[in-house]
Amino acid sequence: MIGLENMAFISTAVSLVTYFYGYMNFSLTKSATTLTNYLGTAFLLSLFGGFISDTYLSRFKSSILFASFEVMGYALLAVQAHFQQLRPIRCSTSHLGQCEQAESGQEAILFTGLYLIAFGTGGVKAALPALGADQFDEHDPKEAESLASFFNWFLFSITTGAVFGVTFIIWISSNQGWDWGLGLCAVAVLLATVFLFMGRSMFRNNIPRDSPILRILQVSVVAIRNRNMPLPENTEELHEIHDSVATDILQRSDQFKYLDKAAIIRSTLDASELRPAGSWKLCTVTQVEELKTLLRMLPIIMSTIFMNTCLSQLQTFTVQQSTTMDRNLLGFQFPGPSIPVIPLLIMSILIPLYDRILVPFVRKFTGIPTGIRHLQRIGVGLVLSAISMAVAGVVETHRKSVAINNNMVDSSEPLPMSVFWLGYQSAIFGLADMFTLVGLLEFFYEESSSGMKSLGTGISWCSMAFGYYTSSIVVEVVNKVSNGWLANNNLNRDKLNYFYWLLAGLSVVNLGVYLMCASWYKYKKVSMRRISDA
Repeated sequence: MIGLENMAFISTAVSLVTYFYGYMNFSLTKSATTLTNYLGTAFLLSLFGGFISDTYLSRFKSSILFASFEVMGYALLAVQAHFQQLRPIRCSTSHLGQCEQAESGQEAILFTGLYLIAFGTGGVKAALPALGADQFDEHDPKEAESLASFFNWFLFSITTGAVFGVTFIIWISSNQGWDWGLGLCAVAVLLATVFLFMGRSMFRNNIPRDSPILRILQVSVVAIRNRNMPLPENTEELHEIHDSVATDILQRSDQFKYLDKAAIIRSTLDASELRPAGSWKLCTVTQVEELKTLLRMLPIIMSTIFMNTCLSQLQTFTVQQSTTMDRNLLGFQFPGPSIPVIPLLIMSILIPLYDRILVPFVRKFTGIPTGIRHLQRIGVGLVLSAISMAVAGVVETHRKSVAINNNMVDSSEPLPMSVFWLGYQSAIFGLADMFTLVGLLEFFYEESSSGMKSLGTGISWCSMAFGYYTSSIVVEVVNKVSNGWLANNNLNRDKLNYFYWLLAGLSVVNLGVYLMCASWYKYKKVSMRRISDA
């Protein structure tokens, strides 16, 4: 399902700016802003999808429901692209200054379709990884190895779908029309939904519990209410429920001791208030540890945002660089927007090798099902991200030197330099994404409590959301501070190489911050509570 869904999503993510500019008559600035806001919102809405999945619907039902919204969004955009009366008349090259602006009703159709897709894909991205991971018992050693493998193959499906998206779907949209491309996206997600629905009888389904947000609020309120009470010397006296319900008991940790006050049993409490959940006067140690775990996770997710800011910059400027370079490939003009296919293909090759060869080899020495711990995997990705930015700076310096040496600084002709030089930086960043994205998904799924798995995976996608939101801010700030490194419309006169090196330096600083956060983090400790024979 994620392969087909991501094929549709990625194809629009890399090409919709062309549709906004060429078919909806948006300005370049409005086109770029609209796309960035759409992508950021799509990833941010995974939080809402995770909340719904954990609280009201099962992860299976949530995946089906949110995918249905996504199908409606693509279908609406396909209808708008097909009927001219739903769009403004396209600008002609001879009347660029007299373009007909999109009417409010036409924009309303566009934004309704866009944000139906964002709403749907956000929910799917939160519920679907958790649904797949739920099929494995992380407390069983053999199934724990399969769980680690699942996340690798989940990423493989994401990248394989993306490869078809940035090649086949974009080709359909460019040559057969946007209505065909968007209609195909709707059909792809519909088929994905049908495939998932066909397996409904086989899945282990989670039973939605009370709201994780409500449980967090209860701990905060009770801890404040008990702020003047001393903690008991024996922490075993803190409130915990030991009954016959199958769930996890989280062991108490020493961090954020203030929150432990929410589990203090006051003598004034009667027995009716010592219930598993729903009390605003007393919380369990497990409830307290859920909030502690979430607080420990926040620095981790915050320290990965900058990597996704770099990813956004690399996606934007790599396409712009490609327009100035020789894109000839055996007589075929390689399209600039398809440059992302390079890291995607490399990831598609390396993920099976990583899962089948490297992980089992490392597992023999570490005894860890995933080979290395999740935070170590994320750290490797951040290192590769910094290297990618430095390589991008070197490649851009070489590109500018080619322009200068051939007296082509102000020329619109392609430089005598192959576009595949850009493959180095893209390939390294693809490796970084392979380590970091899966590491984050695994980390947030396994560290979240049983009632917060979907919300946990939703949080992991927020790193990408804020990365997209902050990317334009970074460019504006750098331009102001540097007196216009990126202010020209001519890359040969801009100082993009300085910008890349700045991002590389900041990535190193960000890596240092991450290492401090990762060393401070304490993995949760779980005691399994099983249903009694009675």
